[in-house]
Amino acid sequence: MKRLLLSILFCPVLLSAIAQSGRYAGAMQKNLAMFDSAKTTAQLQAVSDAFVRIGDAEKTQWQPYYFAGLALSTAGWQKDVDADVNSPKINTLCDKAEALATTDAEKSEVYALRNMSATQQMLVDPQTRWQTSGQQATAALKKGLQLNANNPRLYYLQGMSLFGTPTQFGGGKDKAKPLFEKAISLFNAEQPDGFSPRWGKERAAAQLALCQ
Repeated sequence: MKRLLLSILFCPVLLSAIAQSGRYAGAMQKNLAMFDSAKTTAQLQAVSDAFVRIGDAEKTQWQPYYFAGLALSTAGWQKDVDADVNSPKINTLCDKAEALATTDAEKSEVYALRNMSATQQMLVDPQTRWQTSGQQATAALKKGLQLNANNPRLYYLQGMSLFGTPTQFGGGKDKAKPLFEKAISLFNAEQPDGFSPRWGKERAAAQLALCQ
Protein backbone atom coordinates (compact mmCIF):
# COMPACT_ATOMS: atom_id res chain seq x y z
CA MET A 1 0.00 0.00 0.00
CA LYS A 2 2.84 2.38 0.90
CA ARG A 3 4.58 1.63 -2.41
CA LEU A 4 1.36 2.28 -4.32
CA LEU A 5 0.88 5.61 -2.52
CA LEU A 6 4.42 6.68 -3.38
CA SER A 7 3.84 5.74 -7.01
CA ILE A 8 0.71 7.85 -7.11
CA LEU A 9 2.52 10.81 -5.53
CA PHE A 10 5.62 10.67 -7.73
CA CYS A 11 3.98 9.82 -11.06
CA PRO A 12 2.78 13.40 -11.78
CA VAL A 13 6.22 14.73 -10.85
CA LEU A 14 7.90 12.28 -13.19
CA LEU A 15 5.49 13.05 -16.02
CA SER A 16 6.05 16.77 -15.50
CA ALA A 17 9.83 16.28 -15.66
CA ILE A 18 9.53 14.24 -18.85
CA ALA A 19 7.31 16.90 -20.45
CA GLN A 20 9.70 19.67 -19.40
CA SER A 21 12.66 17.71 -20.81
CA GLY A 22 10.78 17.27 -24.08
CA ARG A 23 10.03 20.98 -24.34
CA TYR A 24 13.65 21.82 -23.60
CA ALA A 25 14.95 19.45 -26.27
CA GLY A 26 12.46 20.76 -28.81
CA ALA A 27 13.34 24.37 -28.09
CA MET A 28 17.07 23.67 -28.29
CA GLN A 29 16.77 21.79 -31.58
CA LYS A 30 14.68 24.60 -33.07
CA ASN A 31 17.15 27.30 -32.04
CA LEU A 32 20.20 25.32 -33.10
CA ALA A 33 18.64 25.02 -36.55
CA MET A 34 18.08 28.79 -36.56
CA PHE A 35 21.69 29.27 -35.48
CA ASP A 36 22.95 27.14 -38.37
CA SER A 37 20.99 29.20 -40.88
CA ALA A 38 21.68 32.64 -39.37
CA LYS A 39 23.75 34.91 -41.61
CA THR A 40 23.26 38.48 -40.45
CA THR A 41 24.09 40.25 -37.21
CA ALA A 42 20.40 40.75 -36.46
CA GLN A 43 19.66 37.06 -36.98
CA LEU A 44 22.52 35.97 -34.73
CA GLN A 45 21.47 38.41 -32.02
CA ALA A 46 17.90 37.12 -32.25
CA VAL A 47 19.15 33.54 -31.90
CA SER A 48 21.20 34.57 -28.87
CA ASP A 49 18.14 36.16 -27.25
CA ALA A 50 16.14 32.99 -27.91
CA PHE A 51 18.78 30.83 -26.23
CA VAL A 52 18.79 33.17 -23.22
CA ARG A 53 15.04 32.74 -22.88
CA ILE A 54 15.50 28.96 -22.89
CA GLY A 55 18.19 29.23 -20.23
CA ASP A 56 16.13 31.55 -18.05
CA ALA A 57 13.17 29.18 -18.28
CA GLU A 58 15.16 26.00 -17.71
CA LYS A 59 17.49 27.39 -15.00
CA THR A 60 19.58 24.20 -14.72
CA GLN A 61 21.22 23.79 -18.14
CA TRP A 62 24.47 25.47 -19.16
CA GLN A 63 24.12 24.90 -22.92
CA PRO A 64 21.49 27.60 -23.65
CA TYR A 65 23.74 30.32 -22.21
CA TYR A 66 26.75 28.81 -23.96
CA PHE A 67 25.05 28.87 -27.37
CA ALA A 68 23.71 32.36 -26.68
CA GLY A 69 27.32 33.44 -26.18
CA LEU A 70 28.48 31.51 -29.22
CA ALA A 71 25.88 33.28 -31.37
CA LEU A 72 27.13 36.66 -30.15
CA SER A 73 30.72 35.56 -30.72
CA THR A 74 29.83 34.58 -34.28
CA ALA A 75 28.15 37.95 -34.77
CA GLY A 76 31.25 39.62 -33.37
CA TRP A 77 33.15 39.00 -36.57
CA GLN A 78 30.65 41.06 -38.55
CA LYS A 79 31.79 44.58 -39.46
CA ASP A 80 28.72 46.21 -37.94
CA VAL A 81 29.35 44.88 -34.41
CA ASP A 82 31.19 46.84 -31.74
CA ALA A 83 33.46 44.28 -30.03
CA ASP A 84 33.75 46.45 -26.92
CA VAL A 85 29.98 46.28 -26.51
CA ASN A 86 29.55 42.68 -27.64
CA SER A 87 32.32 41.01 -25.65
CA PRO A 88 31.04 41.97 -22.16
CA LYS A 89 27.68 40.45 -23.11
CA ILE A 90 29.44 37.21 -24.07
CA ASN A 91 31.35 37.19 -20.79
CA THR A 92 28.13 37.61 -18.81
CA LEU A 93 26.68 34.59 -20.61
CA CYS A 94 29.91 32.69 -19.93
CA ASP A 95 29.51 33.43 -16.23
CA LYS A 96 26.00 31.95 -16.27
CA ALA A 97 27.06 28.91 -18.29
CA GLU A 98 30.08 28.18 -16.12
CA ALA A 99 27.99 28.42 -12.95
CA LEU A 100 25.68 25.71 -14.29
CA ALA A 101 28.34 23.50 -15.89
CA THR A 102 28.92 20.35 -13.83
CA THR A 103 32.06 18.87 -15.40
CA ASP A 104 35.51 20.17 -16.29
CA ALA A 105 34.85 19.29 -19.94
CA GLU A 106 31.78 21.55 -19.96
CA LYS A 107 33.65 24.39 -18.27
CA SER A 108 36.44 23.96 -20.81
CA GLU A 109 33.95 24.83 -23.56
CA VAL A 110 33.07 28.03 -21.73
CA TYR A 111 36.73 29.05 -21.69
CA ALA A 112 36.85 28.59 -25.45
CA LEU A 113 34.12 31.24 -25.62
CA ARG A 114 36.03 33.49 -23.24
CA ASN A 115 39.05 33.20 -25.52
CA MET A 116 37.02 34.24 -28.56
CA SER A 117 35.51 37.19 -26.72
CA ALA A 118 38.90 38.48 -25.58
CA THR A 119 40.40 37.89 -29.03
CA GLN A 120 37.71 40.01 -30.67
CA GLN A 121 38.44 42.86 -28.27
CA MET A 122 42.17 42.55 -28.89
CA LEU A 123 41.78 42.69 -32.65
CA VAL A 124 40.18 46.12 -32.41
CA ASP A 125 43.69 47.43 -31.80
CA PRO A 126 46.22 44.57 -31.51
CA GLN A 127 49.28 46.72 -30.83
CA THR A 128 47.85 48.48 -27.81
CA ARG A 129 45.56 45.72 -26.52
CA TRP A 130 47.92 42.76 -26.54
CA GLN A 131 48.89 43.34 -22.91
CA THR A 132 45.25 43.35 -21.80
CA SER A 133 42.79 41.52 -24.06
CA GLY A 134 45.54 39.45 -25.66
CA GLN A 135 46.70 38.16 -22.28
CA GLN A 136 43.10 37.43 -21.29
CA ALA A 137 42.66 35.37 -24.46
CA THR A 138 45.84 33.42 -23.73
CA ALA A 139 44.83 32.84 -20.11
CA ALA A 140 41.42 31.53 -21.20
CA LEU A 141 43.06 29.02 -23.55
CA LYS A 142 45.43 27.87 -20.81
CA LYS A 143 42.63 27.43 -18.29
CA GLY A 144 40.45 25.60 -20.81
CA LEU A 145 43.24 23.13 -21.61
CA GLN A 146 43.86 22.57 -17.90
CA LEU A 147 40.22 21.60 -17.54
CA ASN A 148 40.15 19.39 -20.63
CA ALA A 149 43.29 18.70 -22.64
CA ASN A 150 41.21 16.84 -25.24
CA ASN A 151 38.97 19.74 -26.25
CA PRO A 152 39.55 20.10 -30.03
CA ARG A 153 38.09 23.61 -30.17
CA LEU A 154 40.84 24.92 -27.92
CA TYR A 155 43.57 23.59 -30.21
CA TYR A 156 41.77 25.09 -33.19
CA LEU A 157 41.65 28.47 -31.44
CA GLN A 158 45.28 28.18 -30.41
CA GLY A 159 46.16 27.41 -34.01
CA MET A 160 44.20 30.44 -35.19
CA SER A 161 46.13 32.63 -32.78
CA LEU A 162 49.48 31.41 -34.10
CA PHE A 163 48.29 31.53 -37.71
CA GLY A 164 47.60 35.24 -37.33
CA THR A 165 50.82 35.98 -35.46
CA PRO A 166 53.81 37.12 -37.56
CA THR A 167 56.67 34.65 -37.79
CA GLN A 168 59.07 37.11 -36.16
CA PHE A 169 56.88 36.94 -33.05
CA GLY A 170 56.73 33.15 -32.94
CA GLY A 171 53.70 32.54 -35.13
CA GLY A 172 53.04 31.62 -38.74
CA LYS A 173 51.69 28.68 -40.70
CA ASP A 174 54.40 26.24 -39.65
CA LYS A 175 53.64 26.82 -35.97
CA ALA A 176 49.88 26.68 -36.49
CA LYS A 177 49.81 23.53 -38.62
CA PRO A 178 50.48 20.98 -35.82
CA LEU A 179 47.72 22.51 -33.74
CA PHE A 180 45.18 22.25 -36.54
CA GLU A 181 46.27 18.65 -37.10
CA LYS A 182 45.82 17.86 -33.41
CA ALA A 183 42.43 19.58 -33.40
CA ILE A 184 41.22 17.48 -36.34
CA SER A 185 42.50 14.30 -34.69
CA LEU A 186 40.55 15.14 -31.54
CA PHE A 187 37.47 16.13 -33.56
CA ASN A 188 37.55 12.71 -35.22
CA ALA A 189 37.67 11.02 -31.81
CA GLU A 190 35.00 13.24 -30.29
CA GLN A 191 31.65 11.71 -29.40
CA PRO A 192 29.46 14.62 -28.30
CA ASP A 193 26.17 13.80 -26.66
CA GLY A 194 22.98 15.74 -26.19
CA PHE A 195 23.53 19.41 -26.95
CA SER A 196 27.27 19.43 -26.33
CA PRO A 197 29.25 21.77 -28.61
CA ARG A 198 30.43 20.12 -31.80
CA TRP A 199 31.51 23.03 -33.97
CA GLY A 200 34.97 23.64 -35.38
CA LYS A 201 36.02 20.59 -37.40
CA GLU A 202 35.30 22.17 -40.79
CA ARG A 203 37.02 25.39 -39.76
CA ALA A 204 40.11 23.51 -38.57
CA ALA A 205 40.27 21.54 -41.82
CA ALA A 206 40.01 24.74 -43.85
CA GLN A 207 42.81 26.36 -41.89
CA LEU A 208 44.99 23.27 -42.16
CA ALA A 209 44.59 23.43 -45.94
CA LEU A 210 45.95 26.99 -45.84
CA CYS A 211 49.02 25.73 -43.98
CA GLN A 212 49.98 23.13 -46.61
